[in-house]
Amino acid sequence: MAELRVDGLSKRFGAAVALDGVDLAIRDGAFVALLGPSGCGKTTFLRLLAGLEAPSAGTIRIGGVDVTRLPPERRGLGMMFQSYALFPHMTVAGNLRFPLRMRALGDRAAQEAKVREALRLVRLEGLEERHPRQLSGGQQQRVALARALVADPPVLLLDEPLSNLDAQLRKDMQVELMELHRKIGLTTILVTHDQDEALSLADFVVLMRAGRIEQAGPPREIYARPATAFAARFLGAANLVPVVVRGDLAEVEGAGHVPVEAAQDGPRQLVLRQEDLALRDATRAGEASLPARVVAIAFHGPGLRVVVEAGPHRLDVLAPPDLALRPGDAALLCWQPGKALLL
Repeated sequence: MAELRVDGLSKRFGAAVALDGVDLAIRDGAFVALLGPSGCGKTTFLRLLAGLEAPSAGTIRIGGVDVTRLPPERRGLGMMFQSYALFPHMTVAGNLRFPLRMRALGDRAAQEAKVREALRLVRLEGLEERHPRQLSGGQQQRVALARALVADPPVLLLDEPLSNLDAQLRKDMQVELMELHRKIGLTTILVTHDQDEALSLADFVVLMRAGRIEQAGPPREIYARPATAFAARFLGAANLVPVVVRGDLAEVEGAGHVPVEAAQDGPRQLVLRQEDLALRDATRAGEASLPARVVAIAFHGPGLRVVVEAGPHRLDVLAPPDLALRPGDAALLCWQPGKALLL
């Protein structure tokens, strides 16, 4: 395990800026998610850490050692690719032994012991002599993970490792990754575009946008207190409503006034999480409300996604499955003022 630190890390491809002066310190043993939309720079960041790309500027330190100009094989990091990149002509044991052979780590007996231990960690004992084509997608994913771990790397890099799995297997493997991290405590950096995956797996989330860090922090913190409109939308698809604040009231264009917590007067954006909203025929004590009309209702298993209009504004609401409203019905859109955030 090791602390990882980058300072002023940048990468240009011609005139295009893929990464723009990123500073980040990752503590020893952390599970960090690099999160963001396609093209935000998160995969470039991971490839720079791995040594697969050379930075245009900046430094990378692992365990206090400057590795910025070291080739990948001298950094000793474990990396799992989105495509798994298993050698089809090799057995499972052969795939795991390959990085040990290339780096001359131990004799054959020691290498076989490491292979067995890595397979035990991912619960694939007994499959040593199978080839990748004889494994399910989930088993191939575990073999790729075991290969990334077999050489005891100081840092584990995961590039969208679950994106090729079906929904249920993906959930199962998220639990596997959490349990594995708890067991070995390895500094882990996960690249993902899936905010649910980032928030559920990581203990520190780095939200990226256009080659820069938009916001970073513990998942609960950045979800509850997004610093920008982009962060609010990307993390949980929050509703953003333009308002004008005057004292302890906010004017919602075309819809009315609602109470807000103390803020400076002027134009703001009111952030309302879908799960914090309710549709009622009357407000309850302490609630803020706006008159609304139901536009559409979509069934989502344990609940409903309801689209409503409040004046010219459309908002999403997570509602219970027994909601009695129908499209076209009028209702009050309600929330506790303390649950709202002003940007």
